[in-house]
Amino acid sequence: MVDVSKWPLFTLLSGQELASIRQACIFGASANEAIYITHDDEVYVLGLNCSNCLGTGDSQSTIVPKKLDCLTGKKLVSLSYGSGPHVLLATEEGELYAWGHNGYSQLGNGTTNQGVSPILVTTNLQNKKVTEVACGSHHSLALTHEGEVFAWGYNNCGQVGSGSTANQPTPRKVSNSLQNKVMVSIACGQTSSMAVADNGEVYGWGYNGNGQLGLGNNGNQLTPCRLIALQGLCVLQIASGYAHSLALTDEGLLYAWGANTYGQLGTGNKSNQLSPVQVMTEKERIVEIAACHSTHTSAAKTQSGQVYMWGQCRGQPIVLPHLTHFSSTDDVFACFATPSVMWRLLSMEHDDFLTVAQSLKKEFDNPETSDLKFSVDGKYIHVHKAVLKIRCEHFRSMFQSHWNEDMKEVIEIDQFSYPVYRSFLEFLYTDSVDLPPEDAIGLLDLATSYCENRLKKLCQHIIKRGITVENAFSLLSAAIRYDAEDLEEFCFKFFVNHLTEVTQTAAFWQIDGNMLKEFICRASHCGAFKN
Repeated sequence: MVDVSKWPLFTLLSGQELASIRQACIFGASANEAIYITHDDEVYVLGLNCSNCLGTGDSQSTIVPKKLDCLTGKKLVSLSYGSGPHVLLATEEGELYAWGHNGYSQLGNGTTNQGVSPILVTTNLQNKKVTEVACGSHHSLALTHEGEVFAWGYNNCGQVGSGSTANQPTPRKVSNSLQNKVMVSIACGQTSSMAVADNGEVYGWGYNGNGQLGLGNNGNQLTPCRLIALQGLCVLQIASGYAHSLALTDEGLLYAWGANTYGQLGTGNKSNQLSPVQVMTEKERIVEIAACHSTHTSAAKTQSGQVYMWGQCRGQPIVLPHLTHFSSTDDVFACFATPSVMWRLLSMEHDDFLTVAQSLKKEFDNPETSDLKFSVDGKYIHVHKAVLKIRCEHFRSMFQSHWNEDMKEVIEIDQFSYPVYRSFLEFLYTDSVDLPPEDAIGLLDLATSYCENRLKKLCQHIIKRGITVENAFSLLSAAIRYDAEDLEEFCFKFFVNHLTEVTQTAAFWQIDGNMLKEFICRASHCGAFKN
């Protein structure tokens, strides 16, 4: 369960008020506005009240929660906010409410007057049930139960998908290539729009200067265009940041495209991508992605419950997915994003259910349930014989061939270090490894000894991503020692391409003389010393 007090604004609330929250959303240019719904379906707001976005009927800020009586008793299913700012809200009955800034008719009521309190939006939506809403900076989208997309508001880049750049004062159905399509999800960047069809197709329209539509170019689109690069994939979820986009497929694969100034695509660099590129390729199945257009931050959650983040992290660029200690993508935005907004309407409902993968991860090194201990460097690692037998042929053979139930249930390990062996055992429980490349070398040795080919590949990937001029030669030597041909080729190319820098490191000249001579000779044959 997510702790809402991680968001600074909620520290204004008492413990009793925090305990009453069932749903919540923090928004605003400085994460200084909040709306929350109690277990009694009462709606409260607090904060700065910029552009009347608290909907209280006045322009006063408040550090004391104020109740929105007009929304009391209505169950919320979707909420979104724009940086205008304006707010959209959909109820369980399919009603659509809007309030806040309205200079471009983003509230959809046909005027440009600010909405000082929630307005029921009905134009062209009679007999329609709205199930999801999305806000750009000054435009709005709504998805209906029938799979139709409606858009309105600012349209300077074609973000309402009407075929022109004229502002749209009231909701209008987005047609063109969406005609006869059943859409199941929508998302907005600052000035762009995205939608996913029930067959997994993805469509984008609006501003495309950073490639955030994923069409292979950077031209704006006045009507929805299908992302051909994702053809053959079935996308389940789409998320849009300020100027980048993420997509999650039914196979748990993650694709990213668009702006990358802060590394928000997770590709390892800061280069924009005009077309979708797959990221986190070596990770386990991804089950959730997160981004919002107030930040340049991205997050993802894996099947075993691991949460990764990348992009803008408190002002610093993180260009590769970084494993956090969180259990929720929501916590990423509370602690790392600037501002500390929420990327979705957050539910506080208790959910104590754990998947099989989550349960296994939780029981690793648990002395209360374990029936076997490994002693490494004087430290114990608590495991379960059944798990080891199921997951590893080495242990299956060990237990079946000479394991005696009367034997002392402690196994001494002296050929591997504690961090390496613990990481190996944890891998059997989680399918993942989190080690620096220098330790991954030791794990590669273990994986080779135990014939764990998948772990061997994972270690090679970690080493490739962590190679530097300081450790290049030692990693190359290790790759040869452990017969990792692909890794050897990769390290050797790095060695040759960075020969001058590598040969200036102290580590290079401390290598065994025969090996040093062999690789200088090998590098010479490649022409590395021509200049």
